[in-house]
Amino acid sequence: MQRTTNPVARFIIYLILILFSIYSILPFFWTTLQSFKTVRQAMSRTPLFIFKPTWANYERLWLEEVPENLSTLLLALFGIGLILALIVIVTRRLSVRQSAVWLLVFAVVALILWMIPRIVHTAEFYQYFLNSLIVTIGTVVISISIGCLAGYALARYSGIEGLIILIVALGFRALPRMSFALPYFWIGQATKLHDTYILLILSLVAVNQPFTIWMLRSFFMEIPKDIEESAMIDGCNRLTAFLRVIIPIAWPGIISTGLFSLLLAYNEFLIVRVLTQTKWTLPVAIAQFTGGEDPGYITLAAAAAISASLPIVIVILIFQKHLVKGLAAGAVKG
Repeated sequence: MQRTTNPVARFIIYLILILFSIYSILPFFWTTLQSFKTVRQAMSRTPLFIFKPTWANYERLWLEEVPENLSTLLLALFGIGLILALIVIVTRRLSVRQSAVWLLVFAVVALILWMIPRIVHTAEFYQYFLNSLIVTIGTVVISISIGCLAGYALARYSGIEGLIILIVALGFRALPRMSFALPYFWIGQATKLHDTYILLILSLVAVNQPFTIWMLRSFFMEIPKDIEESAMIDGCNRLTAFLRVIIPIAWPGIISTGLFSLLLAYNEFLIVRVLTQTKWTLPVAIAQFTGGEDPGYITLAAAAAISASLPIVIVILIFQKHLVKGLAAGAVKG
């Protein structure tokens, strides 16, 4: 595809892209405004774009009791986040293993999340947020681990059995969510695992696994076999060559697949609603604010939606570089 040099055509293309961007961003922008309004302002017949913002919706959503030193705690959290970001940026320029750095960052974040309920009185929404993190991380780790091994094996195996497995996986991917929810509900009742993280993670892995296998297989097929064969000549076995040679090359593709799996698990509603009674995740928790007749829930629903979206936005911004590389690598034949 060649770039057009016609100024009129370029103007029309850019205009269409700008209008589409505004169309896509406008709902998020309006929801953000609603989250900082009072109920009366949110229910105004005339849309209000200029008003005095309030944090009351977020305080009510996240906290049972607002502490007097809330601003100090928020500044401390912001400072810790800034320090962690600086550590990641600085260590990239030094000869430091990035896996160790990210492990340190995740450990600090996990410690902070564990400490917050012991410092302030958090509301039930905070527990829903932790449930989403646990279920999403567990689903992504298991899905990517199995998907890497299965995708690599299917990329290197040319027999008819591999094609059959791929077709079966595609068929499972085409099934509706309820076809997974009902059997896992029965399994949960029979094994006493109903309303547990284990059952929820296993069911989401079953839903997402065909997608990860297909996507990772496409990335591994772009890697020439000569690379791993050279590593095996130098003394590596198949598994060592896969871990030390293939995985680093396919890392952008693995990150891309992991991000898509993260979105699928993080935003899942039906399976979580069927398989849990108390361990709800954020999509199910937000639904309780949108299904009632109380108009006071409008602003809370907006604050909950923005709160649930921000972690995903932060993750995408952090791994944006790897995401672009992975999508580009999967779209071009090598």
